[in-house]
Amino acid sequence: MAHASAQLIGDRSHQCDATATHTHDGIRAYVLCDGIGSSDEVQAWTRTAARRIARAAARSGGADAGLRAEYDRYAAEPERKSPFADLPKACAAVAVAVPDEPLTVAWCGDVRAYTLTPGGIQRLTADHNMRRVFNRSRNVVTSYLGATESDDERRQQYNHAAIESSTAPADSYRLLLASDGAYEPLEDSGRNFEHYLRGNPKDASRTFVGAALLGASYADNASVLVADLGPKFR
Repeated sequence: MAHASAQLIGDRSHQCDATATHTHDGIRAYVLCDGIGSSDEVQAWTRTAARRIARAAARSGGADAGLRAEYDRYAAEPERKSPFADLPKACAAVAVAVPDEPLTVAWCGDVRAYTLTPGGIQRLTADHNMRRVFNRSRNVVTSYLGATESDDERRQQYNHAAIESSTAPADSYRLLLASDGAYEPLEDSGRNFEHYLRGNPKDASRTFVGAALLGASYADNASVLVADLGPKFR
């Protein structure tokens, strides 16, 4: 299955988004992580985290199991228990394609997943941020990779789990993973994402991030991963 990713750094000092894929026994995982902050440390950590999630998700055969394994592994690091810890963290979304089964998606934070179907584009994620919870700033996330809170603790705080999951419509034929720097400018201006997802994945991914940053007053890191899910794509 063809796939491609594209990134633009925007006005940030570092590109702290990262994408990764991994295939195991015919099962393929696609990951996009959006690092929180801008530094060499965050950039390197986020790239490693994306690779680890992709590997865990492909080997487990499910998006939720893969993301949860890495969420729990980072949460168990002793230094993250300190209230004064300032360690790297990131929002993350993962999609797992198993032959002849529905696509599974899992996320923590505000990285989004969409699929294209014959009926149009379908959003598969619900943002983990304060806009969803209290109709406040969308820039404050309420879950992320590198946090230590359990599902129950997050539900008590924000009425959603630390990690949520979904499945794609059965007739999906193209996957889009997008960081907030990619989807927010287009969404804010009322654009239809489908217009930027035409052609092969390489062209579509470049077109999407280019359109997102065009004319932005402040441009965040913008990253997408586009993948064809099967022969239904035309």
